[in-house]
Amino acid sequence: MTTGQGERTPKARVVRIGGREIIAEGLQLNFWADISHRCMTASWPAFIIGAALVFLAFNAVFALLYLLGDQPVANVKGGDYIDYFYFSIETLSTAGYGDMHPQTHYGHFVATIELFTGIFSMSLMTGLIFARFSRPSARLLFASNPVISNQEGMPTLMVRLANERHNIIGNATARLWMFKNIVTAEGQPYRRFFELPLVRNESPALALSWTLHHVLDEASPLHGLSPEDFAASDISLVVVVSGYDVVAAQTVHARMSYDHPDIRFGHRYVDVVSTSKDGRVRIDYGRFHDTSES
Repeated sequence: MTTGQGERTPKARVVRIGGREIIAEGLQLNFWADISHRCMTASWPAFIIGAALVFLAFNAVFALLYLLGDQPVANVKGGDYIDYFYFSIETLSTAGYGDMHPQTHYGHFVATIELFTGIFSMSLMTGLIFARFSRPSARLLFASNPVISNQEGMPTLMVRLANERHNIIGNATARLWMFKNIVTAEGQPYRRFFELPLVRNESPALALSWTLHHVLDEASPLHGLSPEDFAASDISLVVVVSGYDVVAAQTVHARMSYDHPDIRFGHRYVDVVSTSKDGRVRIDYGRFHDTSES
């Protein structure tokens, strides 16, 4: 079906999913239709700046409404717009210093609407800020590069991760997925995903580091593939980790994605865990991403 001349074609957008940039076309998005999601996913600077702009816009509109009345507010010398703007800020924030107050029915009417708007907007803002602060998150550090080398005599794909908070994540569970391009029997290109079984996919207490192992045996979808095969199929990996944060008393999740150029063949991770002279465990995060040829 073709688009008629009178129809508006949605503008293409570049979205980022994991580590990939995707051009999304043909999707009609309304900014206000998913404003809650936008508020939750925006960065803190963008969120604060946006909230400040909305606050100023509200006060600018209500100040204009006061200005249209016949001296609706007492103690406003000369009826200057800036004075009405300051009075609007006091009213919207429910501060009410008392030197300026509504003195006409029109002033009381506008102030009533602004008070309701202020209470509603402050409640909404409080909820958004609380939701952003209370949202559970796992501070997991993933190695920059997966590695493939022999482990216990078998070629093994390894991904290292660590808990940056040094608290206990109980019943931690990890899953490793592979995405690759294939061509169906009908000749259609298709991107499929396969779960890569891990030697151990659970940890009773994730506190320091954890290395995930997937053996590249005959049952593995990666068995016998060379670096060129990885590039030809545009293979990518996704690691998903979840567990119970005993401090936050909530289930937390973390994910990391890798593209095929990130995978280092014939490498293994540099050991970062050692024992100090007094018998304590030492972990060197400065070498966490380092690898060496095996």
